[in-house]
Amino acid sequence: MKIQFDVLRKSRALVLKELDGLTLAQIHTIPVGFKNNIAWNVAHLVVTQQLLHYKLSGLNCLCPDDLIEAHTKGTLPTKTFSEEAFEEVKELLVGLPDTLEEDFEAGIFVDFHEYPTSTGFVLNSFETALIFNNFHEGVHYGIIRSIKRFV
Repeated sequence: MKIQFDVLRKSRALVLKELDGLTLAQIHTIPVGFKNNIAWNVAHLVVTQQLLHYKLSGLNCLCPDDLIEAHTKGTLPTKTFSEEAFEEVKELLVGLPDTLEEDFEAGIFVDFHEYPTSTGFVLNSFETALIFNNFHEGVHYGIIRSIKRFV
């Protein structure tokens, strides 16, 4: 499982690198042909990881409820982050993988509620959720890179 946590951290580092040099206006721009922006995608990565691992395990998520409500699957960008608020999202993006691994090693993920994803994968354990989440992060990393070309 160690490799899965390493992949998660690496993908988050790649996302963070894509943000270098972008203005607040650029990360909130929704290019023609897209339905969301870079800021939404970054927050969505934080939220989805928390839901797949903590919520499906019957545990409390480690990010704010309002972030979850605004960035869960099927939502669209409805707010603009301030510089300070987006810095907090980036801190969660970078820090939560370490917390996730620590919590896994501490054995807190005991229960898991099976979840059929929209892609057809059925998640039936913390481990399958971690693997699927890494796939999901790669998809959104690609979307972020695509949006960046137009901003």
